[in-house]
Amino acid sequence: MTPHDPTHLAVDLAGVVTQLMRRMRAASSQGALTPSQRAVLSRLYNEGPTTTAALARAELVRPQSMRMILAALEEQELVERAPHPTDGRQVVFSSTERGRQAIASVRQAKQSWLLDALDTRLDADERRTLAEATDLLKRLVQE
Repeated sequence: MTPHDPTHLAVDLAGVVTQLMRRMRAASSQGALTPSQRAVLSRLYNEGPTTTAALARAELVRPQSMRMILAALEEQELVERAPHPTDGRQVVFSSTERGRQAIASVRQAKQSWLLDALDTRLDADERRTLAEATDLLKRLVQE
């Protein structure tokens, strides 16, 4: 298997992306949030208010598990609930100002680590190469 073989490339790329994500998570001020809690809080931050069922589908977890995640976030005052506008049986969750600040802080820490790593570990030519590779990665994930 050569480095350009698709199978080798797929394994290598997946491993490097996983390591990059772990390193960025380690650089962020995670606090008491679990990865699942961060993912849900981030989704609410990015996509806006939604129901427990919609969050469970989006995060590929059971509704019971999502209720536990939301309860923990609500206890920390990172999310709040409101009545569903058209269905009285449901509630809609949204991030609070405290929740939005928590996600912004995590993102800033990750970005700061990555910016520093790019600046101190790569030269200008390597950064150009990485920019080209990033464009290719964007094409890979487009639907």
